[in-house]
Amino acid sequence: MTATSVAIRAVKRDGTPRRPKRAWGNPWTYLLATILVAICIGPVLYIIIGGFRSNAQITEDPSGFPSPWVLTNYAEVLASSEFWVAMGNSTISAVGTTAGAVVLGVMASYVIARYDFIGKGAMYSLFAAGLMFPVTVAITPLYLLVRNLGLVNNLAGIILPQIAFALPTTIIILVPFLRAIPKELEEAASIDGTGRLGFFWRMVVPLSLPGVVTVGILAFVTTWNAYMLPLFILNDSHLFTLPLGVQSFASQYSVDTARVLAYTSLSMVPALIFFSLFEKRIVGGLQGAVKG
Repeated sequence: MTATSVAIRAVKRDGTPRRPKRAWGNPWTYLLATILVAICIGPVLYIIIGGFRSNAQITEDPSGFPSPWVLTNYAEVLASSEFWVAMGNSTISAVGTTAGAVVLGVMASYVIARYDFIGKGAMYSLFAAGLMFPVTVAITPLYLLVRNLGLVNNLAGIILPQIAFALPTTIIILVPFLRAIPKELEEAASIDGTGRLGFFWRMVVPLSLPGVVTVGILAFVTTWNAYMLPLFILNDSHLFTLPLGVQSFASQYSVDTARVLAYTSLSMVPALIFFSLFEKRIVGGLQGAVKG
């Protein structure tokens, strides 16, 4: 086949270029991906749709669709003060943890990435080792520490430990971003009279913004869904976060399954919306961290 014939086939009769045929790949891959997506999304959809059903409908057909659709379950949950108190506590906890993890993580990552000092590798390895210790392993000594600090039944008692547990992930992601910043920029900034702090705030933070957004989103979503630490630290119902609120609500209205499903759905919505809006930011930030 000559180059002329290829060029003729690449153009339609009206003169517009033809779109190249897309290679769809292996169909088994798409089938497997569809099954995995259905497994992940199925329970979420069941909970959300279940909130629009009555208890009689759930008892008669647990896997059916609402017939008719019932809106009173969501309306009653939204009208209850318990839900909004738990929502406010979760917001304070998530925002406080995210702010602390991002600020401290950027500062620590900047030092590890840009300066040479004794113990640099050991410090980085220590933060990396923190990824292997979940909250459940350290919950007993952590509770004793929080109790000795007088932070039991206090939102600060869950915010500070959550910042500590979020720092390893934050530093592991941000160090490659900060390490990839050319040293020539720092030298040029120093020639212009910019100090180290000025270079940090004016150059480092803006250039590492994709990584900062990524770690901020991960810290927010993780904190929003945290259950184990608030369960041990918070005993006052007025300080319950949404995961504890779901448990308390389910115990209080154990017979009213439809309303429990509505409460659970509303507690998931903020995190789902937040994660969906910034999904591309997370993927882009993680790709940048791998490349760095």
